[in-house]
Amino acid sequence: MNNLKWNTNGLIPAIIQDVNTKDVLMFAWMNAEALQKTLESGETYFWSRSRQALWHKGETSGNTQRVVEIRVDCDADVLLVFVEPMGPACHTGAVSCFYRQLSEVADD
Repeated sequence: MNNLKWNTNGLIPAIIQDVNTKDVLMFAWMNAEALQKTLESGETYFWSRSRQALWHKGETSGNTQRVVEIRVDCDADVLLVFVEPMGPACHTGAVSCFYRQLSEVADD
């Protein structure tokens, strides 16, 4: 983990992808503790910037994510986490957080 490039807030972006469908499920931030807990538990943990707290994906919903593999990009500043999801990734109940096109949310 020492070779990772953390931002000035001690965070690294994590893209979460379904290992089977290859769908991008979500984006979140990890700090060193979240990454360590992810590695130790085999399930995803993230850092909530709004709550300033560690969170275990699926802790309340039951929609956990079993980690299959973690890759690092060429600059060592982004993680790609392949998971087997145990339910929808999005808090709305959608399989992926990326279920809308830009035209659906863009200002007119």
